[in-house]
Amino acid sequence: MMILSGAAVFRRGGFERRDAAVSKGRIVSVFPEDASVIELHDCLIVPGFVDVHVHLREPGFSYKETVATGTAAAAAGGYTTVCAMPNLNPVPDCLENLSVELEAIRKDARVHVCPYGSITRGERGEELADFASMAAEVPGFSDDGKGVQSEALMREAMMLAKKLDRPIAAHCEDESLLAKGWCVHDGACARAYGLTGNDPASEWKQVERDLKLVRETGCQYHVCHVSSKESVALIRQAKAEGLPVTCETGPHYLTLHDLAIQNSGRYRMNPPVRSAADRDALIEGLLDGTIDCIATDHAPHSAKEKAGGIAESLNGIVGLECAFPVLYTSLVKPGKVPLEVLLNALCVNPRRIFRLPGGEIEEGQPADLTVLRLDRKHTVDPSKFRSMGRATPFEGWEVYGEIAMTICNGEIVYRREDV
Repeated sequence: MMILSGAAVFRRGGFERRDAAVSKGRIVSVFPEDASVIELHDCLIVPGFVDVHVHLREPGFSYKETVATGTAAAAAGGYTTVCAMPNLNPVPDCLENLSVELEAIRKDARVHVCPYGSITRGERGEELADFASMAAEVPGFSDDGKGVQSEALMREAMMLAKKLDRPIAAHCEDESLLAKGWCVHDGACARAYGLTGNDPASEWKQVERDLKLVRETGCQYHVCHVSSKESVALIRQAKAEGLPVTCETGPHYLTLHDLAIQNSGRYRMNPPVRSAADRDALIEGLLDGTIDCIATDHAPHSAKEKAGGIAESLNGIVGLECAFPVLYTSLVKPGKVPLEVLLNALCVNPRRIFRLPGGEIEEGQPADLTVLRLDRKHTVDPSKFRSMGRATPFEGWEVYGEIAMTICNGEIVYRREDV
């Protein structure tokens, strides 16, 4: 048995000073005299973070990341559960292909990994994947990296997902509204530097279409990586109507705007970082409950694939190992967002939406816990990342908030040397 002593514990929406004990992968309330005690004064204990949008790249792209390196990065970032996106080879579009990914997870995962099944076969957008064969193994279905262009096919997907009681997690992107060769938001930055911009309508128009389909089908629907103020407004209205709609945004959309980016591949992602007005709308959405989750969209690439500057690099950045410090420093310390709101978006809401275990530090709950030290200042240094990816827009940021320890299934999977 292990007792975590002296910390403030986040439970029932607030903090209270109490010990937390772990035995056989569960939180317990009876402490035997021979238990191992870890003193955690000046620390916070919170439910383990959950990231519902992570690219682990295995199988098929292990030169970018593996289950082993990606989940080691997750543990170092305080995450005890990640949901893995299906743009893999083979694409998990049937149980046979999903089994290849599940075997890699069983073999090498340091934290819990919940793999999505794809919406369409091969993520080609032409015919539905075999939802029924995968439903028992996945938290939902997604074609992340591509929007489903056919309205009829998305309607069919929603109807089947509704029947199987699984959510659709949608990458919303209308390809007919994309300019060829876009690399940044279609705004002041694009005009200032003569770059091709990405129109936010390419996102929000497909959100609008899908919300109409949710009204028809009643499907549980989750919008991935929301970046625009128009999408926030549409989702807010859908929630006011009582539709079964949730969404996520990323740390980069909450903390950056397009005039802050540089000509580097570490600022290239899809959707792009948008205007300051979009960023502010996302923060407001987080505060009023429109934005449910914060997900990193951790998407590692090789150094060569990110070396071409913002115009020539592939889309995707990494963020598992610095997400909490960046969010805490940029949002909580300046008083923009209460710590409790941030923790709900990282710990509680993702589990509620995707029906994952844990989220409460109560007797009998899974012992998936993260220990934080908020007063520790450090510099984001991607050369020290456990991830194989190094491209992060937060490189060099001075941040507060340190992951002191991560406990998954009752086992310490990450621990600072001075804890």
